[in-house]
Amino acid sequence: MIEFKVKDPGLADEGLKSISWAESRMPVLMEVKRRFTQAKPLKGLVVGGCLHVTKETAVLARVLASGGATVALCGSNPLSTQDGVAAALARDGFHVYAWRGQSEEEYYECIRRVLEWRPMVTLDDGGDLTVLLHREGGEALDTVIGGTEETTTGVLRLRALAREGVLKYPVVAVNEAQSKSLFDNPLGTGQSALDGIIRATNILLAGMNVVVAGYGRVGSGIAERARGMGARVTVVECHPIRALKAAMSGFHVASMGEASSYGDLFITATGDVDVIRKEHFEKMKDGAILANAGHFDVEVSKRDLAELSTGHKRISECVEEYRLRDGRRFYLLAEGRLVNLVCGEGHPSDVMDLSFSLQALCVQYIYENGGRLPVEVLDVPEEIDLEVAELKLKCMGLSLETLTDEQKRYMSSWNLGT
Repeated sequence: MIEFKVKDPGLADEGLKSISWAESRMPVLMEVKRRFTQAKPLKGLVVGGCLHVTKETAVLARVLASGGATVALCGSNPLSTQDGVAAALARDGFHVYAWRGQSEEEYYECIRRVLEWRPMVTLDDGGDLTVLLHREGGEALDTVIGGTEETTTGVLRLRALAREGVLKYPVVAVNEAQSKSLFDNPLGTGQSALDGIIRATNILLAGMNVVVAGYGRVGSGIAERARGMGARVTVVECHPIRALKAAMSGFHVASMGEASSYGDLFITATGDVDVIRKEHFEKMKDGAILANAGHFDVEVSKRDLAELSTGHKRISECVEEYRLRDGRRFYLLAEGRLVNLVCGEGHPSDVMDLSFSLQALCVQYIYENGGRLPVEVLDVPEEIDLEVAELKLKCMGLSLETLTDEQKRYMSSWNLGT
């Protein structure tokens, strides 16, 4: 087997500096590493991960290795790998198969390289590794005792597998943990999506008409932060409760058909396909900027955009200009892929501290309970969720209130008020 495959092993020193910085911003994960180093709870475990190969992911890989695990890793997006980080991991003995700018064929080749190591626990971001493993089966599937999933999109795919009765092993939906869904999704993506857009374009958000498609965990965070930078924000939402929540939070709510006529910047965050399509492009004004914060590059219809255009050119690494027959120009960021990772560095290390601490502890939980967990999509155990939150508070220098015995008795009684 090929031990690793990266763009340039000579970038390892550069990557190591980035990893060291991330470690300094991830105190909870460093506490998990201290415990793992002492107890070696993952000794003998082989972990196969399909995650964005960033400096934060490198910290997670190192923590798992400190617990005794062998780690094989590939990227979960063809454009999100930080090549210096991949090189540093390869030099440190990790089986990493990732580089920025992969073709679709290379992308899936790298997933198969990870599966060659016969992982016992899978870590996934978007479900590609898990789905490929289920689709192709074989000996690689026989060794898996469980897995985890990092994203909303991935959890949706896993639940579809479970509904159809074809899920082959238990998977913990890390994405659904309170200490991730309440913070990583709105805070991490909210900040990093705008960071990626600004890095790519250097636009001024103040006074701009920003249209956010989707008001879930991710979209709500983007909308809040865009408003905080002075933008006039419209939310496009298909779910009446989420749309009402957006309206009650002070956002203008409209259909994409309406919003497409006045938007300056469009950011999709739905996880669905063709959120912005031909009928919307036809109404957009010259200079509209299109960005996506959902997992796959399907929310902005590149097919429709190409059909309406006389041609397009690359303005920079992250910006493509599409010129329509009538002379209007649209600017697509990150080839329609995750704008925060392709044009930026992804979530801040501080918020990934929560998500990846959950990942590490869930890997331990799966390994220690191998063969005893039901084959379904599982919630993160509450004790792990609470432990991570409490550790983060402690690292922030914050303390919790302690209930008195009388308060505990009162809250557990049916006879309140007496």
